[in-house]
Amino acid sequence: MNIIDSIDNKKIKELNKLRLKKYRDINDKFLIEGIHLVEEAYESGYLEEIYILQHSNINIDIKTTYITEKVMKHISLLNSPTDVIGVAKKIEEKEILSNKIMYLDSIQDPGNLGNIIRSSYAFNMSLIISKDSVDIYNDKVIRATQGMLFKSNLSIKDINYIKKLKELGYRIYGTDVKKGISIKEIETFQKSVIIIGNEGQGIKKDIKKICDEFIYIDMNKDCDSLNVSVAASIIMYELKDII
Repeated sequence: MNIIDSIDNKKIKELNKLRLKKYRDINDKFLIEGIHLVEEAYESGYLEEIYILQHSNINIDIKTTYITEKVMKHISLLNSPTDVIGVAKKIEEKEILSNKIMYLDSIQDPGNLGNIIRSSYAFNMSLIISKDSVDIYNDKVIRATQGMLFKSNLSIKDINYIKKLKELGYRIYGTDVKKGISIKEIETFQKSVIIIGNEGQGIKKDIKKICDEFIYIDMNKDCDSLNVSVAASIIMYELKDII
């Protein structure tokens, strides 16, 4: 069994480059850490190879490279390094024309984006993420999704795609804490898009212009806003049974 024991190994240097968006985009690959994420990627058909600690009892039928603890600590971003790191190919993006769609406008916090992706799978909501949002292959995003990145129906598009959906008859709902109708008042949700705005600035002005209506979440009047991932998840939950 060959074991890589040097952080200067060419293979390890190439692996570490995948921590940077530039190289993820060039290679169409990204890194995942931990057995749970590795298994989710494997079961979904996205896992290409794994790097595991020597003497680890991990058996996955895929290309495997063994490394020392020193090398694992060098690669890992976790405070307590894992015993397995996987290389996965980027997920296949789809044309999203389902009835329930949420569009994320410039979400910047990786934890927020990861949590929204996780909720979108839980509540069967298709997700379109704006191109100026945080990279979905950011390590913190991936960890927050808890593997749902590999299962969710999502794509990365700009606002022109939402305009296309509007032309196809989709109703566009913006979110606004001060005006519009309560989410509980929506009785039908066919061919509709809910737009969730940026954490600090909300929905961009040019996007607001194409909205047909605005909605809000009923809450204590002394509270003027919710965390964006919490708000998105509440909306998905409220709409999950509406057809």
